[in-house]
Amino acid sequence: MTSEPIEDSTSARRALLLAPLRFAYGIYAIALFLALGLCGLLLVLLLPGVQRRRAVARAMSRAFLWLAGMPLSVKAAERIPEGQCVVVSNHASYLDGVVFTAALPARFSFVIKREMNGVPLAGLMLRRLGSHFVERFNRNRGAADARRVLRDAINGHSLVFFPEGTFTRTPGLLKFHTGAFAIAARAGCPVVPAVVRGTRVALSPRGGLPRPGRIEVQILPPILQQSQRSDEAAVELRDRAREAILSELGEPDLTCSGDTARPPHIAHERSAPASRP
Repeated sequence: MTSEPIEDSTSARRALLLAPLRFAYGIYAIALFLALGLCGLLLVLLLPGVQRRRAVARAMSRAFLWLAGMPLSVKAAERIPEGQCVVVSNHASYLDGVVFTAALPARFSFVIKREMNGVPLAGLMLRRLGSHFVERFNRNRGAADARRVLRDAINGHSLVFFPEGTFTRTPGLLKFHTGAFAIAARAGCPVVPAVVRGTRVALSPRGGLPRPGRIEVQILPPILQQSQRSDEAAVELRDRAREAILSELGEPDLTCSGDTARPPHIAHERSAPASRP
């Protein structure tokens, strides 16, 4: 009966002692990110050719994760096709873009919400890296953006999407938007599901300073469309990719209605246990 108060007191003292170290680490990680980001931006502005700029961004992202104590491992990277493909992943943190820049070859371009285009310096770097911005709230502008991304895909470019479109403070997988899968179906290329783990701890959606920890990207088997009709193929690719990610993620399905959710009468279930960062 007396052990619980003692344990609580010990945990409180330990947290109090660690607080200055966590604060110092957080300031260090932010300063490191800004320093490497500014160096990378300068090189990206000066270098010709989008492939060279992406190679610089990849090197800077890898350097940041290593120096920040966030070691990155990429599991089953051999599953990434040598040819064109569309990579789709769960979205857990603002750190996800940095992680996938470090994890994937430089031939990939990212499809990002248009709001990022207006972020000082970050928008400039993303434009120089050949990223695509997609409007989420204006239907006409969003359709024009989607057509531009589709043209790039038809011309053989490989793309990265976070099909949830956002992330939440609560761990779990939201419904998937169909855009990424419609583009893959129209371009006739495989969809490669991926799972990112550890970023939710390293840079929490709840706010606060960064924390060290292991980060893992797991590449799942590519998915090829079976339907000959592009609209049916898009839905098929979406549902199969989401189910593959959900089965490996180790987080709950956050939807109980909508076009990518489980039927309402089926209770939420957790997938395979998540690996700890």
